[in-house]
Amino acid sequence: MTGFLEGVRVIEFCTVAAGPFSTMLLADMGADVVKVEHPKTGDTMRAWPPLTDNYSENFASLNRNKRSVALDLKDPDGNAAARALVAGADVVIENNRPGVMARLGLDYATVSAGNPGLVYCSISAFGQTGPRAKEGGFDLTLQAMAGVMSVTGEPGGDPVKCGVPISDFTTGLYAGFAVASALRGRAHTGKGAFIDASMFGCSLAVAALQTSEYFGNGTDPAKLGSAHPRNAPYQAFRTRDGHLALAAGNNSLFAATCRAIERPDLIDDARFGSTGLRSQHQDDLREILEKYFADRTVDELLTLFRAAGVPCAPINTYSQALADPQVEHMDWVRPLTLPNGSQTRTFVSPLRVDGRGPVDIAPPPLLGQHTDEVLAELDVATAARGAS
Repeated sequence: MTGFLEGVRVIEFCTVAAGPFSTMLLADMGADVVKVEHPKTGDTMRAWPPLTDNYSENFASLNRNKRSVALDLKDPDGNAAARALVAGADVVIENNRPGVMARLGLDYATVSAGNPGLVYCSISAFGQTGPRAKEGGFDLTLQAMAGVMSVTGEPGGDPVKCGVPISDFTTGLYAGFAVASALRGRAHTGKGAFIDASMFGCSLAVAALQTSEYFGNGTDPAKLGSAHPRNAPYQAFRTRDGHLALAAGNNSLFAATCRAIERPDLIDDARFGSTGLRSQHQDDLREILEKYFADRTVDELLTLFRAAGVPCAPINTYSQALADPQVEHMDWVRPLTLPNGSQTRTFVSPLRVDGRGPVDIAPPPLLGQHTDEVLAELDVATAARGAS
């Protein structure tokens, strides 16, 4: 699976999450990703704990299969080297504030003049143009701005963000998808493209169910905790020793749930006769179900509902999720040797192609580890670009 983008060179001018995640996705598919970092500070995520022998596990999780080149882009020699790298590249991905790359002479308009086949992706908080273009942002502020926090948490509770940095990683996914698509287009036309990936826009885009709810009835979606606005029973329920997630999202699954708890009378209850009605009366339904669940453990209920074919799950911690036998079967967790020699583990690409997952996984780099190696390739890469 890792050879799909073999021969594609990506130059990354990114820090923290959205940009590095997008380039790692491309690296997982075989692209040669060269990460350009400041010689003194590097990617700021290098300092994020947990640190294993002074190497960040967070950084390692987003920067496998890459090479690091340390360049001061404000220094004439460093800037010239960066421009030479871009001249021989297929893709550039950067996540600086709009205007920064132009001041450095590394913006799309400048560099594409000598490399018209270049696919260039700029990731920013709000996009490259518009009234908010100059504003910065982080995952928290974009979740707040894009409405995610308005529908996350319990009804009447304080605002909370999604526990996973969804704005960062959603934007990274959009960027990686757009770059791969643009490379496909270039194969036909020979022309590159400029991609403007906005965290604000991407966070709104994945909220399609929420925005369409607003467009459809003119009211804002509300916090529902783990419940669903149009489906029930479809949430986390309290049991004797914890919580259980139950997703009986259609009539047949609801009927199977009723039979499993020995309450077939609920199937014909006027309040619960359709998905819409169950949603309207889901508080009543939750009270009925939790009364039954109160005398039973999570494990007992999981056994019961799995036998009935009703989708259900425990509320796992990450240690529990990673210990699931499916994770082992798919070989998603692999040993990883950090550049300092320390041993750790990492979660690899979850994709399988033709039945296979990733074969070889290169460790994340030390800051500037590949500077000499990559700069020595410049003449070859630039010549190859000119001949193509």
